[in-house]
Amino acid sequence: MLLFLFSLWLFILAISLMKAGARELGPFIQRTFSLENFANSLGFGWLFAYGVMSGSPVAAAALTFLDAGVVRAVDAFAMITGSRLGASLVVLLIGFVYVVRGRNRADSLGMGLVSLCVTGSTYLIALLPGYLLLTSGVLDGVQLQSGALLTSLIDGLFDPVVSRLDAWLPGWMLFVVGMGVILLSFHLFDELLPTEALKNSRFGKLSRLAYRPFVMFALGALITLVSMSVSVSISILVPLSQRGFVRRENVIPYIMGANITTFVDTLLAAVLLGNPAAFTVVLVEMISISLVSALLLSLIYARYEQAVLRFVQWLVSHNRNLAAFVALIFLVPLILLVV
Repeated sequence: MLLFLFSLWLFILAISLMKAGARELGPFIQRTFSLENFANSLGFGWLFAYGVMSGSPVAAAALTFLDAGVVRAVDAFAMITGSRLGASLVVLLIGFVYVVRGRNRADSLGMGLVSLCVTGSTYLIALLPGYLLLTSGVLDGVQLQSGALLTSLIDGLFDPVVSRLDAWLPGWMLFVVGMGVILLSFHLFDELLPTEALKNSRFGKLSRLAYRPFVMFALGALITLVSMSVSVSISILVPLSQRGFVRRENVIPYIMGANITTFVDTLLAAVLLGNPAAFTVVLVEMISISLVSALLLSLIYARYEQAVLRFVQWLVSHNRNLAAFVALIFLVPLILLVV
């Protein structure tokens, strides 16, 4: 319990530091990366997530950039989408580790590739409805009523710490320190989770029985909501698949559910910033992903599932296919960053 409270304290401190540092770092980011449009922001968030091997810190950074006026709301939306696309690489890397350890290649890499394909397809499709929702302004009035009170309380508790560090460090360093602190907080959150117990428990047998897509969707959403880490909730699928507890065709809706509730920590970051636009951006992201996932599950799930599984099977069938795909997921964000 104490470790959880400490990790939560670190998370709030990190948001406060990043909020203060983003204003100083903003001009440097604009000059160096030329975040002039939607595509640039998407590519930046994507590559940023590769760099830190996590999506949540990048999503939080996008909100602090929005709060500092470095990017527009639509650009922050694109950056957060990119952060989730980049974060999916973690599951694939875990699969590579299992291959190196002599495990079955198709099973080890397959789960990571399914995660990449499901996340990539749903998030990229959701860009259009999300963009339309955000630019229409229909959700601008939807705000958390107690957000201002919470922000005032947080500022009173953490401003003295931020001010003291600001006196010792250059302004831009506050953002860098904040990124380090938020990575540490997420690491502590992950350490609190009984990952090994999940791997060896009856979870796998239960999931094997849950062939109904909406059941797995709810399970993925629930586990990610409790763990506050989509990397953990999806990464455990790799060892579970190795043990034969789950199969690729069962986890597609699970990943969809996980990709929605993973925004809980980002939503908290938006509330802590006290910026209505930041809250709206995260809300739009959650609604658009939920809408796309619901449509896929209810209307064309069988065809969607077959398309994903066939593509993944094609990727793992030959090394050149896999190499081309890996090159592509690095090349695309680079191109987006410079267009």
